[in-house]
Amino acid sequence: MNSTAPLSSLDRFLSSFFNAEVAARYVAPMLDGMLLTVGLGLCVIATGLVLGLALAVLRIQHVRFVNAFIVAFADIFRALPPLVVIILLFFAFPYIELSMSAFTATWLALSLVLAAFTEEIFWAGMLAIPKGQWEAARSTGLGAWATLVHVILPQAVRMTVPPLTNRTIAITKGTALGSVVALHEVLNVSSAASSEAGNATPLVMGAVAYLILFIPFVVLGRWVETRFNWKR
Repeated sequence: MNSTAPLSSLDRFLSSFFNAEVAARYVAPMLDGMLLTVGLGLCVIATGLVLGLALAVLRIQHVRFVNAFIVAFADIFRALPPLVVIILLFFAFPYIELSMSAFTATWLALSLVLAAFTEEIFWAGMLAIPKGQWEAARSTGLGAWATLVHVILPQAVRMTVPPLTNRTIAITKGTALGSVVALHEVLNVSSAASSEAGNATPLVMGAVAYLILFIPFVVLGRWVETRFNWKR
């Protein structure tokens, strides 16, 4: 009569979380999920930073009703959890004939949240520039727009790089929230694969994928913060 020796605790742990057979089965879907996550993250960063900077530049013009709108926008989207914004865009907007894909809803929601924080960071940076800088630039014959573009913004951007980098990393990691609207990014793929396989290995693969994707950004953020520390 043949008998099989029971697995040790270590063997059970490795089989449940680091199963090579299960991992090999889901490598291709995980790579697809990583590519989608990278694409979504880059879209969010580009849109959020550009929109935030544009709003800050508009706000510095001190047009009352424009400033009121920008302040309301920034306060609302800094207060709302990104998950709530994604759900509203994906599930509520179809009722007003504005249906969008899971990718679009996640991209737009995270971009708006990032833009709200970016606007406040750029605004604070511009306010930190001494008033004498404005006056000195104007005294040389530069117009208001030229002063802003060539004198104020370069200094403000240098001061805001560290907090802006950290905030961008934090919000970009929110791409995982797209899983609630069935976006096939890394978390969604790894969760579905784990359920299908009855094994936690795909979740570990998802965690490793996030480390691969975001550790370079974290390291970059740390370097940038150190590089520009003297400008604070």
